[in-house]
Amino acid sequence: MKPIKVGLLGLGTVGTGVVRIVEGHQDDLSSQVGSPIRIEKVLVKDLQKARNVAIPEEMLTEEAGDIIHNPDIDVVVEVMGGIEPTKQYIMDALEQGKHVVTANKDLMAVHGREIMAKAKEKRCDVFYEASVAGGIPIIRTLMEGFSSDRIKKIMGIVNGTTNFILTKMSQEGAGYEEVLKEAQALGYAESDPTSDVEGLDAARKMAILATLGFHSDVALEDVDVRGISQIKKEDIAFAKRLGYEMKLLGIAERQDDQISVVVQPTMVSTSHPLAAVNGVFNAVYVYGEAVGETMFYGPGAGEMPTATSVVADLVAVIKNMKLGVNGQRALTPYKEKKLKTDDQIAYKNFILLHVEDKAGVLAQITQVFAEYEVSLDSVVQQPNPHNPDAEIIIVTHQASQASMKKVYKHFDNLDVIKSIKSAYRVEG
Repeated sequence: MKPIKVGLLGLGTVGTGVVRIVEGHQDDLSSQVGSPIRIEKVLVKDLQKARNVAIPEEMLTEEAGDIIHNPDIDVVVEVMGGIEPTKQYIMDALEQGKHVVTANKDLMAVHGREIMAKAKEKRCDVFYEASVAGGIPIIRTLMEGFSSDRIKKIMGIVNGTTNFILTKMSQEGAGYEEVLKEAQALGYAESDPTSDVEGLDAARKMAILATLGFHSDVALEDVDVRGISQIKKEDIAFAKRLGYEMKLLGIAERQDDQISVVVQPTMVSTSHPLAAVNGVFNAVYVYGEAVGETMFYGPGAGEMPTATSVVADLVAVIKNMKLGVNGQRALTPYKEKKLKTDDQIAYKNFILLHVEDKAGVLAQITQVFAEYEVSLDSVVQQPNPHNPDAEIIIVTHQASQASMKKVYKHFDNLDVIKSIKSAYRVEG
């Protein structure tokens, strides 16, 4: 039986996992697709580097052309990451009529439309399940499981590094910098953690999910992004006291074909399933008009979980090859993108104010909210032995982003308010 031959671009953590699964699960995979799967060639940076997986030397190459222009290779699996030269490799592979499986969220978030257009032109498959939430099959679920439904909201924890940091801060009362160093020591955070902690990684993933869920071409620059680096121990302590857990959430919403996509630290009610997602785990919550609420939970990164998603895509490509239907799954956005304005984006807010400790201050503050038609859910004033000013904690009802911006601007000019210490979105 003729084997399906695969070219692998990259032999890092995920690439190593792909080799382990393809070689170790050969009987199961062959029975699913009707023929053996063989990794023919692997692109590496250094032929002499020690490997964590046994692989014949003749299978390794430092030249991408040995894979892209090899007529025997049917599918190219890209797990090297980065934008360039990765994008060019994938475009060249498609030009050669090769199908592509990628785990590259950065590439698909920035150039996904162009890549999918080329795949459609060449009648090739491009599958990218592993680009979002590691081992959770959320992309396939959005494309197939929800194909008969209309998705209204996608909300989730899609970055394991930040979830690990916030979990440790919540459970141990530790500070941000302290936990970040621990995350770096454990390998959960890079030496330069900017992409994770400033929300950029999550924003790329949310752009992909929003594009698939809402059938509109959501670009990275359409995502309103705020990271976790400014979160303090006291913020998390206040959240817990009020019945919330702090999470970095990606939130994509659609109403009347107008959409908004944000990534920001959010206080999530402890009664909501996302509040219980801890450590490096990911979870994506999807609300459909017909099905209602669903949640998908699992490991968001790591060698074997991510490699499992990659190989699942590889199996799907080969099944399509057997059926002769490659290139027909590519879903290009067909709805005009209409982004919500600040007047149309509304949510509950948590605000911590440091104010002068004197009579009449609270009345002035509540008058500001009334002026901009923001109703209040709760107001708590308490002394702080470490601060001569009073602290006022306010949780609003649903309020438009436009109204809240006016409130904050007014607060900046209100003498009795020393500082807006913290402000967070509230969900659940």
